[in-house]
Amino acid sequence: MKKTILTATVLTVLTMTAATADQRHNGLDFAALDGNGDGAISLSELQARQTARFSDADSDGDGALSIDELTASVSQQAQERHASRVARMIERLDENGDGLLQEAELAARGSERMERMFERADSDDDGLVTESEFADLRDRRGGDRGKRHDGGRGGRHGG
Repeated sequence: MKKTILTATVLTVLTMTAATADQRHNGLDFAALDGNGDGAISLSELQARQTARFSDADSDGDGALSIDELTASVSQQAQERHASRVARMIERLDENGDGLLQEAELAARGSERMERMFERADSDDDGLVTESEFADLRDRRGGDRGKRHDGGRGGRHGG
């Protein structure tokens, strides 16, 4: 019984995490959820999607998800989202249409951002950023982004 509940919980978390990530980053893909293509999503289609996601993650086919399988599944989802973002970035910045980003194409956008950041950091307008000004800028931008600043409450801003 515990194994069934744990499996159902993990499956639900996987589905919810993927759906939330898809919705946040790419929007929900209606066509992918509408399995029979009739223009409507039924509960059975959602359940089929959930079963398929579980099967995809269950690489050894034993009907259970190990830590390695869950990690691989989450890593694959993250990699797919990242690839999608990178493709959109190339589309947006590729000025010559060759499907690649040359240094000059990146430099144009990066230069503007770098100048704005430098201006914000150079608080005394002397054309130099001291270690103190750098630390002040980092603190204004939220400090070290790899560390939690929410007191362990789980939300990005304490929520």
